[in-house]
Amino acid sequence: MRRRDADAIAPVPAHAGHHVVGFRYIMPDLRLSNVAVASAPILFVLLWSTGFIGTRYGLPYIEPMTFLAVRMTAVVVLMALIAVIFGARLPDGAGIGHSFVTGLLVHGVYLGGVFLAISQGVPAGISALIPGLQPILTSTIANRFMGEKVSPLQWAGLVLGLVGVALVLHDRQMLADASILGWAASVVSLIGITLGSLYQKRFGGGIDWRSGNTIQYLGVAVAFWLIAFAFETRVIHWTGELIGALVWLVVVLSIATVALMYWLIRRSAATSFASLFYLVPATTALMAYVLFGEKLDALSIFGMVICAAGVLVVNRGGRPRPAAE
Repeated sequence: MRRRDADAIAPVPAHAGHHVVGFRYIMPDLRLSNVAVASAPILFVLLWSTGFIGTRYGLPYIEPMTFLAVRMTAVVVLMALIAVIFGARLPDGAGIGHSFVTGLLVHGVYLGGVFLAISQGVPAGISALIPGLQPILTSTIANRFMGEKVSPLQWAGLVLGLVGVALVLHDRQMLADASILGWAASVVSLIGITLGSLYQKRFGGGIDWRSGNTIQYLGVAVAFWLIAFAFETRVIHWTGELIGALVWLVVVLSIATVALMYWLIRRSAATSFASLFYLVPATTALMAYVLFGEKLDALSIFGMVICAAGVLVVNRGGRPRPAAE
């Protein structure tokens, strides 16, 4: 395979902290110890799960669209600095357009849905559960329309992970505690991350991730500000919890965790990497139980074990190979 082809990475799901993939990976290939390589997926799952927790911490002091508008504005500034410092190549006109569309789907529809769902009473764990169905939906669409091959054993692992996710958050009382708008927003977030990932795979594989992400965040920041001015009061109660949540979501989630995600994607088959997202709802539920008292019973704990088993089966089931690049 040519170097140029090897540098283009296939996209996989993003999330509630949570961002697009599929750009050209240009960071240097560092030689790390086996321990560091083995622990990287665990670190990624832990960090990615904190996106839902950070959202839960900040929303009592700020409205959801205003929260996202402030967050994305800060991310745009940081990403633009990174792009300038490292001399990132700007995409052409078509690439800019594709970046805007991807940003609106993933950062806009997905993150907007997650933030709105949590603000409407959907527990943090549940808000991670519904987008957690994304690997199944993406694999189904990719297998049917994009020519990707997923082995029967991997399909079994994906279904096993789905069962585990359902067990983690099975309590029907939690379903009654949130509004219909909240649940609808969760479903919309699933659609956004799925379509955004597939769109990025189709059109964004050759875009430098630093400049591409800057454009994505810029477009969606404008969109969030417009929505906030149209439907919210934009009143912000600046507290230590809100500032801490913003700093964590901007620096750790939007910058550091996304960089780790690119590093993992380059070394993993798309379906194998996507299977890691089955661990996010369980990890989020555990964090929410410790921090907020959200319910976690024996059946939910058993679901965590099932999720881990599904991840193992997917990763051991062989690497999916696209029929055509």
